Amino acid sequence: MPHNKPIIWRSPKGVTIACVEKNKVLGENLEEIRQICQDALEDAVLMGCDEQQFRNVMTGLIDELVSAYASQDE
Repeated sequence: MPHNKPIIWRSPKGVTIACVEKNKVLGENLEEIRQICQDALEDAVLMGCDEQQFRNVMTGLIDELVSAYASQDE
């Protein structure tokens, strides 16, 4: 099920990201990530993995992400 509620993206200072292209790219990226995660969850469950364990591993994966860029305050 796609994410239907629009996300208001903000800079580190809380300023709304108003650029249409930036918002489009962010939305497309999230949809791609959602689909990959959905496919991986379904594969895990079909192969007999515990769904909650898989979700916990995915949450841990997200928590471990590190940006290659310094904070870009506007």
